[in-house]
Amino acid sequence: MDRINVAPPAGIMASQLTTIGAILFSTAFFVAGNGLILTLTPLRASLEGFGPMALGVLGAFYYAGFVAGCFAGPRIIARAGHIRAFTVSASLTAVTILFLPMSTVPFAWFVLRAMNGLFVAVLYMTLESWLNERATNETRGSILSAYVVVNLIALIVGQWFLLSALPSSFELFTIGAALLCFCVVPVGLTRLPQPIFAPVPRLSLTRLFALSPVGVLGCMTSGIANSAFWTLGPVYAQSLAFTTAGLATFMTVFIAGGALIQWPVGRLSDGMDRRWIIAAICTAASVCGIALGLFGWLLVRGPGIFFGAVFALGAAMLPLYSLSIAHANDRLSREQFVEASAALLLVQAAASVPGPMLAALVTSAAGPHALFLFTALAHAAMAFFAFTRTRLREAPPEENREAFAAVPHGSPAALELDPRGPDQAA
Repeated sequence: MDRINVAPPAGIMASQLTTIGAILFSTAFFVAGNGLILTLTPLRASLEGFGPMALGVLGAFYYAGFVAGCFAGPRIIARAGHIRAFTVSASLTAVTILFLPMSTVPFAWFVLRAMNGLFVAVLYMTLESWLNERATNETRGSILSAYVVVNLIALIVGQWFLLSALPSSFELFTIGAALLCFCVVPVGLTRLPQPIFAPVPRLSLTRLFALSPVGVLGCMTSGIANSAFWTLGPVYAQSLAFTTAGLATFMTVFIAGGALIQWPVGRLSDGMDRRWIIAAICTAASVCGIALGLFGWLLVRGPGIFFGAVFALGAAMLPLYSLSIAHANDRLSREQFVEASAALLLVQAAASVPGPMLAALVTSAAGPHALFLFTALAHAAMAFFAFTRTRLREAPPEENREAFAAVPHGSPAALELDPRGPDQAA
């Protein structure tokens, strides 16, 4: 396989980014608002008296809704078109956000979060399929990179909106809903033609597991551990008596760790058997999890050491998804890549459903700090499996390896942007 390393001329890329600017602006508003609500929801639920299991179920309902949205999204977009589907989904997402603080009944929150997850999946699918339609063979890698960077920056910005008001107030939910409303404006005013949506096919999971068991279980581990962190991480920070600024810093440092380390680790994996890198980062995630789970209350007395451990945890946890897809891709032909990545995305999303509930069982028995002992156990098991597979099966031939690319945690529609996939017509 020939690697795709040729960058488009700067002028072409600048023109392309200008063309898709409206989509990227809408992405920024959407991700910032959703990032705020992801952190605010468990925080506010805890303040309302939700116990660990109720918090776990709350997270599970959100991710279950997201999985449902991955299946329903193509039908909604095909029926209504991109702009209508995007506008309706953003509006309904904002409505579900505004309804949350109006009730303290757990079941109402479960239903609202499931609806929220479904509409969020449709929003991701609409934006990403639109970006894919605007990309050419020469620019799709650069567009994917721009999209990933916008996602990461907006996700971090969303955490700092927490400082706008008290978590116990209505205002933060209003800000989150307003950001979702604002995301409609750039797309609503764009002159870009609406693309013809084409659902992404998926490889059989049985066949995919036979080809790349480490890739499949790596995505599963990523889903279980990351969903547990996003659901219960803010509650852990709250248990340490963090101020709102401290909570925003906690979440930002975790995200920044993954954002800054993902590309260097990915590039390192290009020159070797990726299973060793997967085993290494999972071992690091396990060690960091044990340190935070057992000694977090002590480390927090030295903020530099504590946040350093959180940064290292993010650096170890967040690249696992992209590395697992890259490893699976090394075992496949380029023609199979998009279908395999779509299947792996759904594996990760489906594994995100039980993750918060399993973590909640542990934290309800041992306290909020046990969240990191749970993630440590998941990553330790994955590290052992990846190491074992290096002893049982040869690494993929070097000529089969494609260059690493960071993959967004969005919808299957984004996967066709990946420059490692089959060539697309300009």
